[in-house]
This record gives sequence, structure tokens and C-alpha cells, in this order.
Amino acid sequence: MTRTAMVIMLCVAGVFVGCLPKKTKTIEPEKSKPAPKAAKTSKPAPKPAAKPAAKPKVARNPVVVMETDKGTIVIELFATKAPITVENFLLYTDDKFYDGTIFHRVIKDFMIQGGRRKKPTYDVIPNEAANGLKNKKYTIAMARTGDPHSASAQFFINHKDNGFLDYRAATRDGFGYCVFGKVIEGQAVVDKIAAGRVKFNAAGKKSAPITPVVIKSVRRKAEK
Repeated sequence: MTRTAMVIMLCVAGVFVGCLPKKTKTIEPEKSKPAPKAAKTSKPAPKPAAKPAAKPKVARNPVVVMETDKGTIVIELFATKAPITVENFLLYTDDKFYDGTIFHRVIKDFMIQGGRRKKPTYDVIPNEAANGLKNKKYTIAMARTGDPHSASAQFFINHKDNGFLDYRAATRDGFGYCVFGKVIEGQAVVDKIAAGRVKFNAAGKKSAPITPVVIKSVRRKAEK
């Protein structure tokens, strides 16, 4: 092969090589990098639920059951408001002092009074009428003389709202009569007693029952 022929052949080869398509770069979709894992945070241990505070025990008011020959009267005693008076009444109750006594003074639409008997009583007690309790219908209060601090065993149950018996001032005329409980069952029995026929008593007042109403017994009601 002549030198000229070789040159031609090399030139032709160069043309084909130049005509080959250049290798193109393919752009692959970028692989999504996994999201960085959140750093683990140690959760505090859950606190134990707080125990509810224990509710203070509330002392229940004592209750007494008064059995009469007209029916049963149940009375709640306000020991917090009239502690001395309630303790005094329960003292006579526990001694069975009221058993066999009568409602000796009855005035309809005013009050019925009981607790009198020919038997020595305990010492008189201070008047707690300034306790805020009112002489409302079916409340029970202590009977007394003109001396505000002379109550002992006798009591009365109001048969109407008797506001004029309430405490007004710490004076002889303004001290009032101490309420220490209320009838919670047997209001109809109170009405029946108050409606009984009466006659004039030794003092010339029409308040003595013609047919005495007997208090058979007074007892504390057992707590459940």
C-alpha cells in the first residue's frame, strides 16, 4: 500500500469515529434520601394519679324518736348550733325523764309544750338563742321563765312561725328562746296534738288539754 493510500484510509476512519454519537450523560432521578430519624427523647415516666383527698367526716346531727299516744314525732337536734342545749336534752332523754310526761300546755297556731314532771331536774343551762336559728313552724325550743338563762327540762314545738320569740339582743326582754332542733317526721302528729280541745288551766289560760297527750318515750335513733 502506497503512502498516499494509507493517509486516505486513516482520514476515512477518522470521519466515522467523529460521527459516532458521543456518549451522553443520563440524569437519573435523585434517590430520595431517607429522612433523618428524629432523635429519641426519653419520655418521663407518667406520674401516678394523685389520690383524692379524703373528705372530712361530718358529724351527723343526733336524732330522737318521740312516741306519743297520738303518733310518732322524729326530731333532728342541731348539735353544732346549740351544743349545750342538745347535750342537756339528750341527758334527760337518756335518763328516760320524759317517759310518761304529757304535753301540758297546748295552744293551736302557737306551740305545744311538754317535759314537765314532779321530779328534780339538772342545773339550768345558758341560753343559746343567739345561734341564728329561728322559731319557725315545727322547730323545737327550750321553755323557760322570765330569766333568759333558766331553761332545764321543758321544751316546746312551734306550731307556726313565731318570730317574736327569736333572739334580738342580750337583754332580759330581747334574749328570746333557744331553738335546738326541728321535727323531720310526724308534723301531722304535731298538728293533731295542737288541734286538741283545751280548758282553762290554774293560771286562767285556756291551754290545758282536756284529754292529756302522753309522751310514752323519747329515745335516740340509732345511726345506720
